[in-house]
Amino acid sequence: MYAIVCVYGKQYHVQENQILKIDQLDLSVGSEIEFIDVLCLFKNEKMFFGQPYLNTCKIKCCVLKHDKEKKINIIKFKRRKHHMKKMGHRQNYTMIKILSIYDN
Repeated sequence: MYAIVCVYGKQYHVQENQILKIDQLDLSVGSEIEFIDVLCLFKNEKMFFGQPYLNTCKIKCCVLKHDKEKKINIIKFKRRKHHMKKMGHRQNYTMIKILSIYDN
């Protein structure tokens, strides 16, 4: 069984006991959260689609940790102008574990 869930505007393909990196949430480590914006559910060889969401399906998750991604380098360069600007960025993320997908 798997589902497609919308979390703060981004869609994720989730299964039970899966560890997932999502954009940073303002929750403490160890807390549990439920996502109710389920777009699609695959269960018992059948597909269920919401319009836009399934009202009966919920996904229960646990927050494992908060961290930063690997650094990416950004270079802005203008040719023949003797100008180069180098920057870096590290995106914050929250690692969650999908505990259960349940459908009423």
